[in-house]
Amino acid sequence: MMLRLVHVLVVAALVFAAADVYKIKFDSTLQAERVAKLRAEVRHERDLIASLRATWSELDNPERLQVLARRHLPLRPIDTAQYDALDRLPERPPQVVPPTETDPIASLIGRDVDVTGSIPAQAQGR
Repeated sequence: MMLRLVHVLVVAALVFAAADVYKIKFDSTLQAERVAKLRAEVRHERDLIASLRATWSELDNPERLQVLARRHLPLRPIDTAQYDALDRLPERPPQVVPPTETDPIASLIGRDVDVTGSIPAQAQGR
């Protein structure tokens, strides 16, 4: 009687072990399929990135940009007569803060000085 009980318990343990091994195999198959799907998605994304880089390279081609600039921008070649003589350049704006000042912002407070414009105040009124 005792021997039969041990046999039944061993058979039951073997059945549970087989079921557990089958479950582990099924889970591992699902995980392998998931990994394969993810690898395919990664491959697809890499192909898309390569395609976008090729398109960007084509769009960024200097010859293509030059043709588009000629077609759509009203630019003309630079003529040497467009340059002006150095004596006709505007004068440098006056230095508002002396270079020896330790705190240039504090020296500007309380003065009536236009620090943002490069054109003198008398020339602005024209």
